[in-house]
Amino acid sequence: MADRFDTQVDSLSQPAREAFAITPHASNEIDPLPKAIYVGTGGNITLRAAGSAADVVFKNVASGQILDVRARYIRASGTTASDIVGLS
Repeated sequence: MADRFDTQVDSLSQPAREAFAITPHASNEIDPLPKAIYVGTGGNITLRAAGSAADVVFKNVASGQILDVRARYIRASGTTASDIVGLS
């Protein structure tokens, strides 16, 4: 099947071209850096955004919600949400 958008330059405002599972971890960086995070099963997410120097907790994230944040890390400690998918 042909991709009519194959010649377009990818940007943050365009839909994701990749989706991949993210397993929260104490120190592993997320690679590739996602445009957004999909939360399959709700809860708290402790993450560090791409341009931040400290972690932050997103509390009570709903199941099925997309967080419009470029997360470099999703920490195991403090994260109760699951079925997390990176969109890049």
